[in-house]
Amino acid sequence: MKGLLQGLRITARNLVGSFRDPERLTTVAYPEQKLALPPQFRSFPFLVAGSAEDPIGSLRCVACLICQKECPPACIHIERSTDKKPDAAGKPQFYPAQFDIDFSVCMNCGICAEVCPFDAIRMGQDYEIATEERALALTWNRAQLTRAVP
Repeated sequence: MKGLLQGLRITARNLVGSFRDPERLTTVAYPEQKLALPPQFRSFPFLVAGSAEDPIGSLRCVACLICQKECPPACIHIERSTDKKPDAAGKPQFYPAQFDIDFSVCMNCGICAEVCPFDAIRMGQDYEIATEERALALTWNRAQLTRAVP
C-alpha cells in the first residue's frame, strides 16, 4: 500500500509540474512547429557523394553489393555497371548503374550503413517522406538518394 501511494504521489507531482513549467510541455502543433531532432537521430539511408557540383559522378559507392546482401527486408536493389570509371584516387572502379531503395519496405535498421566498407551509404535525418501514392513514389533512385558530404 505504501508503494502504491508513493507512485501516485510521484505521478501527481509530475502531472501538476508539467502544467507549471513551459519546458516540460510535450505537445506541439506539428506541421507548423517541429521539435529539434537530437544529433544521434537516424532515419533513412542516403548515398554519399564527394562533390556538390557532380554528385552522381563522385559517388563513393563501388557497387560491391554488400548492402544489398545484408539488408533484412531486401529493399535495396543495385545493378553494377559493366565499365569502370576513375574514383577520387584515379583508380578505375565499378559504379552503380542503378541504385534503388524502397522506403515503403525499409525498416531503418542501419545495417546497410554499418556494413559498407567505403562509407558510401549513411543514415540521414529525414523523416517526412510521406506521399499519397502507394507504390513507386517511395522507391528512390540513385539521383534522389545522393547527397554531397564533405
